[in-house]
Amino acid sequence: MSNRERIAAVLVGEEDRIMCLPRLFGLARMIEVEAVTYGYMSKLSADYTGAYWHFYTLSNGGFYMAPGDQPQYRLEWDGNGFSGDVSADAAGLIATLFMLGHMHEKYGEDQFAQLYAWASAYAAQHSEAGPIGAALD
Repeated sequence: MSNRERIAAVLVGEEDRIMCLPRLFGLARMIEVEAVTYGYMSKLSADYTGAYWHFYTLSNGGFYMAPGDQPQYRLEWDGNGFSGDVSADAAGLIATLFMLGHMHEKYGEDQFAQLYAWASAYAAQHSEAGPIGAALD
């Protein structure tokens, strides 16, 4: 895939949801992946009180999750001073990227680094690339 090609996000259908996380992370890591993602979302946004999350696969091989209960969230991250309103999709992408970085640092497994790189490439093309980058910086 060239750098100029748009990366497409595809919503994982209900029939494929059950195997999405085990396929990507294995049974041993899938529960931790979800818990860490939800934990980052709770830290990022006082607006977040739990949600049904959508799973997305990316045409470059990546993946991310996004809450589906409200259209936008107010995010604040003390680690870099970020504060701003973003869509639920962008908020989920941010939380997923935090999780992938955390999991790679914790386990050192290449799959987390590769998924982070693919999700980052998508984030750079996202309509909210500016706030996503600022939240992660």
